[in-house]
Amino acid sequence: METYFRDRYEAGKKLAGILKPLKNQKVVVYALPRGGVIIGAEIARELDAPFDLIITRKIGHPNSLEYAIGAIAEDGHSIFEKEQISEIDPDYIITAAEKEKEEAKRRRQIYLEGKKPISSKNKIAILVDDGVATGLTMKIAIKELQMHYKPKKIIVAVGIISDSVADELESEGVEIITLIRENNFLGAIGEYYQDFSPVEDTDVIKIMKGVKIHASFPVQAI
Repeated sequence: METYFRDRYEAGKKLAGILKPLKNQKVVVYALPRGGVIIGAEIARELDAPFDLIITRKIGHPNSLEYAIGAIAEDGHSIFEKEQISEIDPDYIITAAEKEKEEAKRRRQIYLEGKKPISSKNKIAILVDDGVATGLTMKIAIKELQMHYKPKKIIVAVGIISDSVADELESEGVEIITLIRENNFLGAIGEYYQDFSPVEDTDVIKIMKGVKIHASFPVQAI
C-alpha cells in the first residue's frame, strides 16, 4: 500500500507551507491532542502565531472502545451518533461521557499547567489534527470554538479527511485545508502514515513548553 506521509512532522510542515500566506494575519492555532499537537506546533511556528489546545474526547462503544459513538468537550458539550446510541444503555453513556470530560480537564491541567485558554475573538482560528475519520471530535471542537472563543473564521487543517465529513463541515461555513481529501477512506488515519506512533502526555508537555505563546498582536484569554 502507498504511504502518504512519513510521519506527523512531515504532514505538519506540508500544511504549514499551504497556510504560510496567513503569516501576517491575526491567527490563533489550536490543536486536538494528542496527535494534532505535533502538526499544530509546526503550523504555529511557521505562522509565528499563538498556540493553544482544544481538548475533546471520544466516547467509545461499550463493546469496542476504539469505535466512536460520540465526543465530549471540556465544558461538557457533547455530540452523539443517534443511530449508534439507540440500543446502548443510557447509564453507560452518562458514565462514559463524564469520565471523558474529566480526562479532558486533566489533560488541560498537565499540558498547559493552568494557563487560561487563548481567545481568538475576531481572529482566524486554525483547528488542527492529524486526520479526521468520523469527524465527531472535530465537530465538538468546532462547537467549542464557536461558543467560547468567538473567531471570525474557522479553518480546519488536517493531514487526511474523509470527503463526506469535509462536505458536512464546509456546508456549515468551515474552511478545510487538507493534504488528502479521501473519497475511499481507508478506515483508520494511521493507514496514511508510515510512522503513526502514539503521542504520549510527556511529548505534548514538551511541545507546549517549546512553542511560542505570544505573537505580534496582544494575546487575550477567554
